[in-house]
Amino acid sequence: MLDQCRKALLVYPRFSGSSFWNYRETCEVIGAKHPAPPLGLITVAALLPASWDLRLVDRNIDDLSAADVAWADVILTGGMLPQQADTLAIVELAHGQAKPVVVGGPDVTSSPDRYASADFRVLGEAEGVIDDFVLAYLAGHPNGLFESPKFQVDVTRSPIPRFDLLNFNHYVQIGVQFSRGCPFTCEFCDIIELYGRKPRAKTTAQMLAELERLYQLGYRGHVDFVDDNLIGNKKAVKNVLPALREWQERKGFPFEFSTEASLNLADDTELLGMMKAAAFFAVFIGIETPDTATLMATGKKQNTRGPIADSIARIYQAGLFVLAGFIVGFDDEHGDISEPMIRLIEEAAIPVCMVGLLYALPNTQLTRRLQQEGRLFRGHDVDAPSEGSADQCTSGLNFVTRRPRKEVLSDYRRVIAAVYRPDRYFGRVERMARALKLDGPSGSLHLATLGKDLRQFARLLWHVPGHLPGARRYFWVTLFRCVFANPRSIKPVLKALALYVHLGVFAQVVEREITRQISTVGDPSNSDLVMI
Repeated sequence: MLDQCRKALLVYPRFSGSSFWNYRETCEVIGAKHPAPPLGLITVAALLPASWDLRLVDRNIDDLSAADVAWADVILTGGMLPQQADTLAIVELAHGQAKPVVVGGPDVTSSPDRYASADFRVLGEAEGVIDDFVLAYLAGHPNGLFESPKFQVDVTRSPIPRFDLLNFNHYVQIGVQFSRGCPFTCEFCDIIELYGRKPRAKTTAQMLAELERLYQLGYRGHVDFVDDNLIGNKKAVKNVLPALREWQERKGFPFEFSTEASLNLADDTELLGMMKAAAFFAVFIGIETPDTATLMATGKKQNTRGPIADSIARIYQAGLFVLAGFIVGFDDEHGDISEPMIRLIEEAAIPVCMVGLLYALPNTQLTRRLQQEGRLFRGHDVDAPSEGSADQCTSGLNFVTRRPRKEVLSDYRRVIAAVYRPDRYFGRVERMARALKLDGPSGSLHLATLGKDLRQFARLLWHVPGHLPGARRYFWVTLFRCVFANPRSIKPVLKALALYVHLGVFAQVVEREITRQISTVGDPSNSDLVMI
């Protein structure tokens, strides 16, 4: 029965509104259309029967036409909370042509009732349940709910994603995944709810096969390991890194890697050296707050083992460019958190900081606690673009704050205003460049990517200054100082400068919105502030 041919249209929903991660302006400067492709959806594509005819539409890049829908026998879609509104719009559009729709992904898993209009809902990891859906669909069932057993999927049996469905030129980077899950217990994080606290890792052979497929398809450049914590299982990642380095050497280093990891990465010099040798150049780290008491209270104990700035310095010494996440709005914040946070960001010389308001995601320990305390707002699990969407930079604090709300918002606005001032941002880029010890493959130009690197350098040098009318002088001064101080730093420096094309403007958008929110605090007509 699985061999029956069907036409399946895979549709990746549009992210609603502007956000820190949706850096379209920078994408345009680089010559791309969107930061990254839908890795989850192309993995689902690889799980569908080989006889099925597949098409992929990324709504962040292309429009979904009536002809696309008419072609399909079935439509598969789904994503995260900031994609909820467009996912539901896709369901409605498909139903307009009487086409059945399957919705999967993190948001339907966390809030299945929000997607009651879909014909089929797939909850949890697709590998554990997709065959059940296919059998039911081919048997003629009109609808169904399929739930994968939690944290039990064997990722060593996960197939190579259908990278061939992508147009690589549309994206800044391509994603791969090594592991799922995280060993830590951060109260506000939904990763442990979705994937568990015991990280499950793919085999070395699997990862090399995925990279080989990308290589054979002609892709060169930035590959992001999308793991929520790459080093959650240190033994597994240390097993794969030497083989990854050897593969890179044989191929002439066609890829440079980035990932996300916990701050305790800084404590493992062996692991840092292995990542450097394999050509990892960047890592995102959730720092959240400089306040130790708050870190302990929210379950982020791994960030309390020593001075955070010293940890970042050690990562820079290993040649990795750090991007970091910070959060304002925790219950245990004391007084003015803005100055300590700004001071840490400056001391650690972290240019790219995702500073957001605390957001109670649908399926977390935090959300359950706030609900029990009667502090959670109605619609906390709804993505409403007309009301600012579910982006935590402008729509966080979806609960009654313990500190006065106006104080929290004012603190947040001060952080955003300070860290994205041109002089401060470009100053941190320069200090980062001086700190980076780039004596490995990520600090070198390689024949395999030389043409792409040179074209990207040219585009950045030509286009970025024109997009920074208020900061053009900072761009050139910073670039020349960085190149003079550390010539190998030109790649991470140019990436950081290009990101300011988006971040500088986005920070102003956030400031204006937070100012508006401050002015409405205490207004009884503000219907958003209704508790469930």
